Amino acid sequence: MYLEYFGLRELPFTLTPNTNFYLNLENHQEAYNTVAVALTGGEGFIKIVGEVGTGKTLLCRKLLNSLGPEYVTAYIPNPSLSAQGLQLAIAEELGAMVPPEAREHQVPQIITERLIQLALEGKHAVLVIDEAQAIARETLEAIRLLTNLETERSKLLQIVLLGQPELDRLLSQPSLRQLKQRITFSHRLQPLGESSVGRYLMHRLSSAGYNGPDLFTPAALRLIWRGSGGVPRLLNILAHKSLMSAFGQGVRIVEREHVERAIEDTEGSQPFANVANWWRSWFAYPIAGLVGASAFAVFAHYGWLPL
Repeated sequence: MYLEYFGLRELPFTLTPNTNFYLNLENHQEAYNTVAVALTGGEGFIKIVGEVGTGKTLLCRKLLNSLGPEYVTAYIPNPSLSAQGLQLAIAEELGAMVPPEAREHQVPQIITERLIQLALEGKHAVLVIDEAQAIARETLEAIRLLTNLETERSKLLQIVLLGQPELDRLLSQPSLRQLKQRITFSHRLQPLGESSVGRYLMHRLSSAGYNGPDLFTPAALRLIWRGSGGVPRLLNILAHKSLMSAFGQGVRIVEREHVERAIEDTEGSQPFANVANWWRSWFAYPIAGLVGASAFAVFAHYGWLPL
């Protein structure tokens, strides 16, 4: 690969949620602060929504890594479970012992006892559910019932839901209105603006060991932004492929042409199809129209037009 060529110690644009590459961009920092403030205030439900690839999982990992020893967390990365299955997963994450012979109705009580024990120890229990749009309606109702547990001052279990926009549609169902009313803090992650793309890419390069001048020309940065729509996952893919293209040509600066090749090779950059050739549709069609009109005028002048 291009690691040694560009002076990197690791790949800068992988898709794994490595918190070493986390950057405090304004929108992501607002989301992080929203969750932090809500947890400090003892709020029950917190919701973070964002499109695919906008950095929800990385934000989730950053949150989990930053919580102090006074917090006990239960992290559920794949919540497409039955109500009982999710309850068992929560119990295991919280360190509750569920006997093999325990019946279905006993699991919530075991979780309750564990939450009370943690509260007596001065601990705060936090349930973090990623990809929450995949939770079944019945399972969400079971989670809501767990938030009924509270002391006079705070909830025994705080819940952070992170999901795609489908989560909002799920929570808008009339049968889930009680749960929706309990969401006291929420935030929507947005794609990066054009002005943030250069900072984002340079941060990841620096975190991967790069120490040199800008690798991407301004034209390359603009095209990466257009081709990705500002979605961090697509930014990573296009930047990685652009570096590969530059490396293959034996050059040390990523130009527009390298990004064009990356976009052509990335199906995920849809619906930004043909973005690498946007100038052709912007300029070529008007020019073609002018040429056609000029030709028409010439033909008409000399009487060459067919009748």
